[in-house]
This record gives sequence, C-alpha cells and structure tokens, in this order.
Amino acid sequence: MDPQELLSKTVGQYTGHVNPGLARLMSFAGFGVEVKGEGCYLWDQDGRRYLDCLGGYGVFSLGHRHSKVVEAVKKQLDAMPLSGKTFFCSAQGELAERLARVAPGGLEYTFFSNSGAEACEAALKFARMATGRVKIVSTEGSYHGKTMGGLSATGREKYRKPFEPLVPGVVFVPFGDSEAASHAIDKETACVIVEVIQGEGGVRVPPVGYMRALREACDRSGALLIVDEVQTGLGRTGAMFACEHEAVRPDIMPLAKALGGGVVPIGATMGTKDVWDKVFGVNPLIHTSTFGGNSLACAAGLAALDVIQEEGLIERAKKMGGLMMTALKEMACKHDLVAEVRGRGLLIGVEFAIDEVGELVIAQLVKRGMIAAYTLNNPRVIRIEPPLVISEKQAEWACQTFEEAVAETEELVATLA
Repeated sequence: MDPQELLSKTVGQYTGHVNPGLARLMSFAGFGVEVKGEGCYLWDQDGRRYLDCLGGYGVFSLGHRHSKVVEAVKKQLDAMPLSGKTFFCSAQGELAERLARVAPGGLEYTFFSNSGAEACEAALKFARMATGRVKIVSTEGSYHGKTMGGLSATGREKYRKPFEPLVPGVVFVPFGDSEAASHAIDKETACVIVEVIQGEGGVRVPPVGYMRALREACDRSGALLIVDEVQTGLGRTGAMFACEHEAVRPDIMPLAKALGGGVVPIGATMGTKDVWDKVFGVNPLIHTSTFGGNSLACAAGLAALDVIQEEGLIERAKKMGGLMMTALKEMACKHDLVAEVRGRGLLIGVEFAIDEVGELVIAQLVKRGMIAAYTLNNPRVIRIEPPLVISEKQAEWACQTFEEAVAETEELVATLA
C-alpha cells in the first residue's frame, strides 16, 4: 500500500472507530504509522527512522525485537502459546522462581496477569484481604493504572472525577512528605501504595530516606507497603528494582512493562509468604486471570531477565543515565524555557517553565527523528525513557537533538509573545 494511503487510512480508522481525540492529538504532533522496530529505532510508513526515547513508557528496556526474546517466544509459540489452565505450566513456575531470586528479600510468590494496571489492582485486593482493613494511603500525582481500583488510588482528579464514585477508603498525601504519610498511616490502614519515582507524576524523585520512612510507618501500624515498580523495575533506574536504592523491602510489588522483553505483555504481583497465606490459603482460586501467566508471556519474561543480567543493563542504565542527565542539565542552563532536569538512571524528566510547551517540543523532536512524550499527570514534563541498550553515540545525539528542539520552540514562543 502507498505510504500516504496507509497513513490516511489508519488515521481515518482511528477517527471513525478507535478514538477521534487521540487521532487529532497524534496527527498534530506529527506521528505517522509505525511499521517496524529494531533496537532503539522505530520506522514509519515513509521509511523514516526515529530514535525511540520514549521506549513504550518503559516497555522497551531491551529495545525493539531483541533477538533472544524473539527466539524464546517463537520456540514457545511452536510448542504451546497459551495454557490449558488445568495442568501445571512449567514456564510460569520457572519465571516465578526466577523473580523470587532477583526480587528484594521476602517476595517469594508471584501472581501473573497481563498489565501493570492489573498488577496494581491485584496488589490492592491482596492488601485488603491480608490485613482485613479497608483504608488505602496513596500519593498526590501518583499513577497506578485506570482500572477501577488502580484509578481510585491514582493521584490526579482529572482521571478520577468522571468515574466517581470509585473504590472508597483511599486517602492521598503529598508525595515525598514522610511526615504527612506517617500521620495518615494508622491502625485502620490496609496499605500504602507508592512509586519510588513518580513516572506519570512528572518523574518526581523523593528525598533520601522517604521510602525507609514509609516502611517504618507501615511496620508501626501493621499496614502493608506496596511498592509499584511497574515502570521503575528491572534495571530502569540503575538498580534491578528502584526500592533497592534505599534497601527497602516491600510486602507487595507490582511489575509489568519491561518484564515482557518488549515482545509479549505481562504483569506480575509479587508478595510475601505471609500475604499469600492470608489471600490464597483458604481459597486458591480467590483471584485468577484467564490469560495471566500464559506460556508465551512467561517465555518472554525468562528471556528478558537473562538479557538484563547477561548484558549488564543495570550498570548500563546507570552509566547512560548519568551521561544524558549531565548533558541535559547543561542544556537547561542555556534555556529559560527549561525549569528543571531530574530523574535516576534512564528515567529522566525535563520540566518546562510554562504550560503547553511540551507538545511543541515533542513536535520539534518528531520533526528531527526522535520520539518522546510528556507525562500524564504533569504535561509540563517531557519524559526521556530510552531502551537500556542505548549507545553512547545515540545518547549524545538525543541530547543534542533535544536542545535543538527546545531552541526552536523558544523562538516560536517568542514570536507569539
């Protein structure tokens, strides 16, 4: 099909049958139809190559179509892609054991699902059942998915309000404020759910000691600590799990995104033996998922863990993240439009000083062959989240291109002032 015909047809299908508003937004930003992905690059219908510095919001930590993951999935596809659900699934057992070996101590069990939202949903259910309590403490600006439970614990009213009444009993406290959290965590609290770094909240990094303070407050009150590692887990921040930067051990830990190796969707909710005994001890079918833990996804997960460890991607995230952070902070000093650069490892946020600049910068990036996106809960912040396999040359080009996009946006804003 002719490239322009493909673009026109796809935009028309989105407009008529998927999401008209999204079609307008993507068209404004200059996004075409993706037709191929490999390594750190995507190609559109015209054959134009883009450096992917969004990385599927953390899905493509291993890049697009990593050969080892693709090979493992193809092998499983030829044998048995989906579980019959009545027999044991060896791939699921193997992945659960592997996760228990790499996770913070005490997280011995895993329930598998298909997405981060499902993983968080399960975490909230497990916490309520394990404690017999109802109250949930979450943080302002947080993001835990858009299912009914996950949305109830997501800290932005814009997404919650249209669906109210939501799940009751959720209390929000300022992110990074351990004193406010300690006051809110009491004997009625089932759990605290928190991201180590708020991704959709604008790549917000809390003060040192914040996670330890939450752990201590939960221990005092008997509440469970849910650490949402859906986006930060599996090497993204320069540690296998971001909570390890403060040596904090969660009671429950949702995972997803990078776990599928960028090839097959998978979600996982890890928990301690104590939690599992209280949730599944009486009824092992109290929480289930038809597609969760399927053989194809688990094969991808096992291969992804192999690649992360064999290719040293945790250290690579730390090194490349440091390089990009330094270059972007130097860029920020030259441009009044940029308010702050922050993050950890290869999860970096660039915040602008005024509203609606993010969309303009993204359009400029796309024009230059680079992909990024602003964060859902703070549109002033552009998130830079490339694959952990990004090379030094690619990282340097990305930072240079970002500065060019900011400079041209500044010129445009000046003409409109």
